Amino acid sequence: MTQLPRGEGYSVLQESDEALALQALGWILSDEPRAERLLGMTGLDPDGLRASLGERATLAAILTFLTAHEADLVACADALDLPPAQLAAAADRLEGHERIDP
Repeated sequence: MTQLPRGEGYSVLQESDEALALQALGWILSDEPRAERLLGMTGLDPDGLRASLGERATLAAILTFLTAHEADLVACADALDLPPAQLAAAADRLEGHERIDP
């Protein structure tokens, strides 16, 4: 795990969160209307998305996109063979919302 300073506490980012976001992106991009919805909601174009895939904010936006639409969240989780809560927790960590006391 990687600890990133965040104000009074720390956000614990699991190394697998980035990989999970990229797997979710692959699932999102497998459906053109869903991919277009992601781009519209994030304000990114395809080139901007590719260029920012190493950024925590972009990876968080990918998973937050899924958590905003339960049907997509459940379908993606099923496709990746994991519980939807795991995707939601990864989104929270990437956004810096999960905190622990230092």
